Amino acid sequence: DEMRRRHDLVRDCGGTCVMVNLTGVGMSGMIDIGRHTELPIHAHRAGWGALTRDPLLGWSYPAWSKLWRLAGADHMHVNGFDNKFTESNESVAASVASLKDPLFGNSPMCAVPVFSSGQTVRQAAATLNAAGSPDVLVTAGGGIIAHPDGVTEGVKAMRQAYDAAMQGVDVEVYAKEYHELTAALATF
Repeated sequence: DEMRRRHDLVRDCGGTCVMVNLTGVGMSGMIDIGRHTELPIHAHRAGWGALTRDPLLGWSYPAWSKLWRLAGADHMHVNGFDNKFTESNESVAASVASLKDPLFGNSPMCAVPVFSSGQTVRQAAATLNAAGSPDVLVTAGGGIIAHPDGVTEGVKAMRQAYDAAMQGVDVEVYAKEYHELTAALATF
């Protein structure tokens, strides 16, 4: 009931998405909010490390994410390249690929990958390369806020890094035209 009320509050206040902590609400909670929602569900995987660090636990992200996609996840965290946790870049790439894998021919139920965990202007090319599309979400808190010239410049620099990646231009070369990106590269 509380999750449904909070969903409705977000919707009524003009929100465009709700975030659900998958390990916190569990499968039954996700199914319930998935049936109720009128907004996309941003599925956070807080606690994922406890399920995957030990190989004897048996979880792989591709298998795990399929369950949550079936329950209604529209966006799913995949960690990020050169992240601040222990997950390898190969594991992140496999997670991204798994979200693009259709579940059914007539209803693919693919999810948008969400990159996080220490993302800066330096990961843009790898992120877009793995996704194969600009249809990604990047939650770069410190990668924006820690820009030496402030948050606004941090946002500009991140956008510039992704523009460079989408154009296939090396970020260091692209930065020669943009002081915001130059400063971010010097910082990160």
